[in-house]
Amino acid sequence: MDPSTHGTRDIVLPNQTDHVAQIAVDIGGSLAKIVYFTPGGGSGGGRLCFKKFETEKIDECIQFIATLVNSEDKNNNKPQVLKTTGGGAYLYESKLRAHLPGVQVQKEDEMECLITGLDFFMTEIPFEVFTYDEQFLPPLQFEPTPDDVYPYILVNIGSGVSLLKVTGPDEFSRISGTSLGGGTLWGLMSLLTKASSFDEMLEMSVMGDNRNVDLLVGDIYGSDYTKLGLKSTRIASSFGKVFKKGQHPAEGQFRSLDIAKSLLYMVSNNIGQIAYLNAQQHDIKRIYFGGCFIRGHPITMNTLSYAIQFWSKGTMKALFLRHEGHLGAIGAFLKYHPMRKARHSFSYSENFKPEVIMRDNSSDVYGVLEETNLELTSQPEEVEDEVE
Repeated sequence: MDPSTHGTRDIVLPNQTDHVAQIAVDIGGSLAKIVYFTPGGGSGGGRLCFKKFETEKIDECIQFIATLVNSEDKNNNKPQVLKTTGGGAYLYESKLRAHLPGVQVQKEDEMECLITGLDFFMTEIPFEVFTYDEQFLPPLQFEPTPDDVYPYILVNIGSGVSLLKVTGPDEFSRISGTSLGGGTLWGLMSLLTKASSFDEMLEMSVMGDNRNVDLLVGDIYGSDYTKLGLKSTRIASSFGKVFKKGQHPAEGQFRSLDIAKSLLYMVSNNIGQIAYLNAQQHDIKRIYFGGCFIRGHPITMNTLSYAIQFWSKGTMKALFLRHEGHLGAIGAFLKYHPMRKARHSFSYSENFKPEVIMRDNSSDVYGVLEETNLELTSQPEEVEDEVE
């Protein structure tokens, strides 16, 4: 699957009979993520659909929401509700209300929505959480839901990064963060390369060789630094080969592809180290990474995994989520009171083949999720191809 087509599969709700009148949008600094319900027609049921827009195109996002609102069944006699979260819920509140007359715009706390969304996916959806390590074949391995879900740390990587310590349902605190996140990578790549989108930047990084830009341990010592456990291939200084005293690099001396790889490593390694140090300080063993920064990108996941494995000396693993970018949006969607009461009346199963399909430079690990009032098991033979 090409990175530019990376998306999130719909969630099928075959037994949903009540009309779902709400839409949810999580508006971050870089991306706006939408979750909405579409009915299944005469057969009943329906599905949750996922979509995202660049926040700079917020007018297109709002127009899309308006289209959804206008297509709603006006005879259901239920108020139309737009649940909003993220910083844009405040920044664009007046614009949302002006362009969506008659819709109840209700803001929800961003961090609370993230935790609600993660808890939902982690506890209700099979084959949601996985690890990624290129030392193994296949590199992607699914993780069972632990008996003791709490405590854990959620590292939410958006434009910036927030680290949340979660000790129970709706019990959390923000323990750290960094301004060096997805927005940093996007901004620096925009300055240093000709990439025009985040997905294009990720694709460029796959073809790059950071050794042409970064200063490695081997460049300094000529070999591994065995006493400190540093391999010769470990980065000693990001972009350390670019600067030469008294000289400026000639135009075109360093390839955009190599710069892209170096930047991705730099930001991902920094996030991984901060995540581990906070987990160590708070004596927490599970670290989940979420946010649209990751996008199922193998290099990003492997870099985060390596950082956690290296600093923890192999005692901890980085945990990823198939619905990584829509945690806040689904959390906001579930905040709608009727849904909060109804969701616990169902159990969840998934028609999903738990295999990793490597296509081009991304991992296809998506399936169709079903909600049912029966206890079912996964059915790997029946894999739907319908994608929002």
